[in-house]
Amino acid sequence: MHEDPPAPVRTAPGPPPVSASAPPPGPPPGHSATTIERGSFCLARCTCGWSGPARRSRDRARTDAAEHLATP
Repeated sequence: MHEDPPAPVRTAPGPPPVSASAPPPGPPPGHSATTIERGSFCLARCTCGWSGPARRSRDRARTDAAEHLATP
């Protein structure tokens, strides 16, 4: 009995490896986001004029600020 050898697996090239020495990308120039408390609400603000929605969760307001800084 004769069996054919398995066909070679073809894979698409992946993204280039990330160098461990490269610093992570920082916020865009002119952006510095902070959180501000107003009563029982917290909101994120940036020096560029952006303002996030008022949240009861401080953690969610910080996440809004981080998402804003990560957007180009």
